[in-house]
Amino acid sequence: MTRPPPSARTTPRRTRGPLVVGAVSVVAAIATALGHALLNPSPAPSPSASVSASPRFPSADPSSAPAPLKPPLHRELGGALGEADGAVPDGVTVLDDGIPAVANLDPDLLSALRRAAREAARDGVEFVVNSGWRSPEYQDQLLRRAIARYGSEAEAARWVATAKTSPHVSGDAVDIGPADATEWLSEHGAGYGLCPTYRNEPWHYELRTEAIDRGCPRMYADPTQDPRMRK
Repeated sequence: MTRPPPSARTTPRRTRGPLVVGAVSVVAAIATALGHALLNPSPAPSPSASVSASPRFPSADPSSAPAPLKPPLHRELGGALGEADGAVPDGVTVLDDGIPAVANLDPDLLSALRRAAREAARDGVEFVVNSGWRSPEYQDQLLRRAIARYGSEAEAARWVATAKTSPHVSGDAVDIGPADATEWLSEHGAGYGLCPTYRNEPWHYELRTEAIDRGCPRMYADPTQDPRMRK
């Protein structure tokens, strides 16, 4: 079969007219819109409009808001009162018998703490005693320091009890650290009767033997909500 010479081949011609017309129409529309925007600019939103357009949330009730966590004041004390009154050197654990703050704890509380501590040690967790038993003199000094720090007896009472009402003076409370120890106790402490007492002091633990079967009771917001502090 003989092919026609190249000059005889027909090549289809592309029609550009409609495409060009369409592009011109789009450009014209954009130009018209821009011109309208320049001649009639929209007013900027007022500050009040911006605020009203934002979502509103109910204001927090100060009485229900949790208190900020604050370090135990006993770490800030100095002066004449020492270990004999309940001061605790760094690194003391619930297994140390030679420290009055540990040795003078209620025997049942100390026994439960030591059982829990031996179990926690298997998970690599150590129970450090930041504060335990305290003498009345030591507690009075803590309270005076708290009043000076927080500005009033009412505010100080949220953090430090009087010597007459403090469970530390009676040997019925212990402040445990570090954070991994309190986390371990929050998960396993009830099985030993060890319960946190106050929401604003997650390090403060007391013995509640009924918790072994029923779980720990609901915590007080702070010591001012504890009926024992109203004696």
